[in-house]
Amino acid sequence: MTGTLVTAQRVLRRDRRGSSSPVVVETEAGPRFVKLHGASQGVLPLVAEIIVAQLAEAIGLRVPSRQLVLLPAAAPCDDVSDELRDLLDASVGLNLGFAVLDGARDLTAAEFPQVDLETAARVLWLDALVQNLDRTPRNANLMMRRGTVWCIDHGACLPFQHDWAGVTETHPQRAYDTASHVFAWAAPVLPDIQAALAPHVTRSLLHAAVAPVPDAWLGADPVRRRAAYAAFLWKRLQYRSR
Repeated sequence: MTGTLVTAQRVLRRDRRGSSSPVVVETEAGPRFVKLHGASQGVLPLVAEIIVAQLAEAIGLRVPSRQLVLLPAAAPCDDVSDELRDLLDASVGLNLGFAVLDGARDLTAAEFPQVDLETAARVLWLDALVQNLDRTPRNANLMMRRGTVWCIDHGACLPFQHDWAGVTETHPQRAYDTASHVFAWAAPVLPDIQAALAPHVTRSLLHAAVAPVPDAWLGADPVRRRAAYAAFLWKRLQYRSR
């Protein structure tokens, strides 16, 4: 994730495919696909997007590059709907932007079994680690660009963060339903992928994955909350390595 903050100069359009109502904005660095903190679930999906994308890159998967996007008050908008204006007003400040993947398209159901086994297994392994609830055949959140599979939309990962008070020592041990995953057919090689990837997912890597999350998105004690994310994922990794 780049540390460069860019500013939304104009909101070009709303993307109506997703429930989070993302928008495409023009910035001084070019267009960005932006997820807004004023959407229904607030900043937590944005936190998940950052952490999981950092981990995906670390294990060799392709994800759109990310950076923080500052949305000014009363930013010009080409969509004149009151609903979007209300959402933009609720999202003034920091939001999460993604590079626009020119030429990318959604992976089709017919292409799911054609993805190479190594990539499919890595995606399945990562999703099991971060408890991704949103990588099913119905909604795969996978794109194809220039012959390469890209992983997108990780806001539904890390479900434990929605109820920190309810997290117990057993939560990192919860099973993951690989049977409903788009790459369920890759499950037989998960032990090999686990052996290959787990040693590289160190405590330091987990802390680095959480580091780009803005303090303002982590509550009253961001230092403690960062440590909690890293600790949860470390415990989950250790449990899955048994």
